[in-house]
Amino acid sequence: MLLGVIADDFTGASDIANTIAKGVAPHGGLRTAQFLGVPTTAAPVDIEAGVVALKSRTVPVQEAVAQSLGALNWLLAQGCRQIVFKYCSTFDSTRAGNIGPVAEALAAELKVKGVVVCPAFPGAGRTVYMAHLFVHDRLLSESGMQNHPLTPMTDPDIRRWLGCQARSPVGHVALDRVRKGADDLAAALAATDDTLVIVDATSDEDLLTIGRAVADHGLVTGGSGVAMGLPGNFIRRGLASGGAGRLIGADGPEAILAGSCSGATRRQIDLHKQDHPTLAIEVDKVMSGETTDDDIVQFVARHHGNAPLAYSSSAPEDVEAMQAKYGREEIAAKLDALFAHAARELVRAGVRRLVVAGGETSGAVVSALDLGALTIGQEIDPGVPVLVSNGDRPLALALKSGNFGAPDFFVKALERLQAR
Repeated sequence: MLLGVIADDFTGASDIANTIAKGVAPHGGLRTAQFLGVPTTAAPVDIEAGVVALKSRTVPVQEAVAQSLGALNWLLAQGCRQIVFKYCSTFDSTRAGNIGPVAEALAAELKVKGVVVCPAFPGAGRTVYMAHLFVHDRLLSESGMQNHPLTPMTDPDIRRWLGCQARSPVGHVALDRVRKGADDLAAALAATDDTLVIVDATSDEDLLTIGRAVADHGLVTGGSGVAMGLPGNFIRRGLASGGAGRLIGADGPEAILAGSCSGATRRQIDLHKQDHPTLAIEVDKVMSGETTDDDIVQFVARHHGNAPLAYSSSAPEDVEAMQAKYGREEIAAKLDALFAHAARELVRAGVRRLVVAGGETSGAVVSALDLGALTIGQEIDPGVPVLVSNGDRPLALALKSGNFGAPDFFVKALERLQAR
């Protein structure tokens, strides 16, 4: 294995696995597998890039650091020459969050400085300029992320936000320095005494420049975009052969589960419910026990073949009201358990194509399913690939970050999961 990735949630892991498997022309990508949690056995010998998906984004800091160091040790044991710490392209965290502590712990273990911090993903509208994070034409704090139920992002200054989490000062390389080319950027990173350095990027070409500049770096951090240029480094050196993502999938009954409250997911739900059966999950009924996973399983069974969708997604004001009534952590735990148990029963009942929207929801679902390694297939929408489990009865999955995907994502995903 050449390239190892530590992702702080399951949808983010799929996102960067897609980037690495796809690569960029003319080189293509690496043979990539996604692992759900830190494996206990060695990786297949033909895998060139391994993505370890953790559920560490919102856990206590010490736990996130411990999980990430465990993933690092496993990846190094597989022979990885470079490590990427992947977090969301909207830098999902809090002022006391995990991104800074995990990045510093990995850097200390690898004994490196000048570590790139770049959440930019221009293909999804995320750009970094003067260390400020934008979502399309809005500052992060005005993009809707300020209303995130678990990690509200109220400050677009990533240098300042990360400075609240990190023990040491955070550096910055501005866009004009990036635009001078990979050699100049590499020199800037080599000259700094800062452990973590925000690097501006507003285009895919900027990300490719960053990729070339860090070819010999032991650690890189960022959103999935920061990995765009990394496969090419190994391919140009003759260490990997390159290629494109495979066309893979599975046939059988389908289900869609949505726990994200992002604007993009709510728009996708609104479009989907116009022509397909949907089940709205009410928090009050979940908290009281009136709604259970069996309600979801029976709903899906009644509507096989019609792309049934069960969702708990709500508008920000409704989320805020429910959190005030029951508590944020209590609601999250109940909904995660509901979707996890439902997914397990759906798969036991024969569902072979499963679409999940939301990072926390996806983490709960795949943890419950205990699928082992997942093969990375074709891209559905930017940042979301087809994932297929191994075994006699493969399960095809799409794990979508809340903010990702076109309005018709759900129908498109089910079609792509068939690999036809």
